[in-house]
Amino acid sequence: MNKAYLPQMFKTLSLAAAVFVLLINSGCGRDKGKYIPDVSHINADVEIRRFEQDLFAIDTSQFESGLEAVQAAYPEFSAVFFGQILGSTDPRIAPEGHIPYVKGFVTFEGIQKLYDTCQIVYPDLTEVEKGFEDAFRFFNYYFPEKVTPTVTTFISEYTVANFIYGENDLAVGLDFFLGEDYPYARLNPSNPNFSNYLTRSNNRAHLISKTLLPLVEDLVGPPAGNRLLDYMLNNGKKRYILEQLLPYEADTILLEYSAEELQWCRENERNTWAYLLDEEMLYSTRYQDFRKLIEYSPTGTSMMPPESPGRVGNYMGLQIIKAYLDRHPDTSLQDLILLDDSQRILDLSRYKPVR
Repeated sequence: MNKAYLPQMFKTLSLAAAVFVLLINSGCGRDKGKYIPDVSHINADVEIRRFEQDLFAIDTSQFESGLEAVQAAYPEFSAVFFGQILGSTDPRIAPEGHIPYVKGFVTFEGIQKLYDTCQIVYPDLTEVEKGFEDAFRFFNYYFPEKVTPTVTTFISEYTVANFIYGENDLAVGLDFFLGEDYPYARLNPSNPNFSNYLTRSNNRAHLISKTLLPLVEDLVGPPAGNRLLDYMLNNGKKRYILEQLLPYEADTILLEYSAEELQWCRENERNTWAYLLDEEMLYSTRYQDFRKLIEYSPTGTSMMPPESPGRVGNYMGLQIIKAYLDRHPDTSLQDLILLDDSQRILDLSRYKPVR
C-alpha cells in the first residue's frame, strides 16, 4: 500500500454524526439487548473514608499525637501514602523527619488551598458511594470469591490519581477529579500529565470508572507477550470487564473518549484493521512504533489521520474480545482472564470489522 494515501482510507466525522453519537451515549450507554444480571439482592455497602479530611483536621499544636491517631485509623493506606506517595518516611526526601515533613505538607498555603477546593467540589460523596455500591454488586456477582473493595479519598498535590493496595482496597486522589475546567495546565504548563487530552476526563463523571480500573488491571494482569496484538487483547479484556462492572455507563466514559473520537473509531474500524494488517503492526514487538495505539495520546500514529484518537488499538482489542465472546457465550470473566494465547483468541473470534 502507498503510505502517502493511508490517511485517505479513513472517514471524517461529520458534525451531525458527532451530535448523534453524543445523544446515544448520554442516553443509554450500553448495547441494546445486552444481558445485565439482577444484582439487587447482593449486599455491597460502601462508606467512603475521607483520609484527607482526617489528616487536615489534625490540631497543629498536637500534631504528633494527631498524626499517630490518623495512621492508626488508616494503617495500610498510611504506609502507602506516607511511604510511597508523599515520601515522608524516606530520609532522602524528608531529612528533617516524617512528622515535620507531613506537618509542612498540611500547613503549606498552596496545599491548604487545594484541600479547600476539593472540599468545595466534594463536600459530600453520597452519590459517589451509591455508584460504587452498584459497581461492587456486579463485582461480587462476577467474582464472588474476591473481597469487596473499600474506598479511601486523599490528595497528593497531583502525584497520583488512583491506586489499589491491600486486599482490593481502592484509593481516589480527589485533586485529579476537580473538573475539566479546573486550571490544571496553568499549574505547570510543561507537565505532560496536565495536557488537555488527559485532564478533560478529570471530573466527577469519570471518578468511579477510573478508580475501578486499577482493580480490573490487578485482576487481568500484564499481557502474555510483547506484541501489539498481546497488548490490544489484554487492554480489550480490561475494558470489557470494566463494562460489566458499570453496565449502565456511557461508552464515552468507559473508553475515555469524546463522542467525536468514539464515532471516529466506530466509522473507521474496518480501515483501522486494514492499516494494522497492511503495515504488519499486529505482530510487531517494537513498542515505540505502536505506543500511541495503546497508551494515552492526543492522536494515533503518524501514519493515521490527525483526527484519529490515541489508544485506538485498545478499542480494536475490545472489539476482538467481544467477537470472541459472541462466539463463545459460556465464557465467564474468570475464563476470559485466563485466556493468554492472543493468536488463538483472534482466530476463534473470527473477527471481521464492521463496514
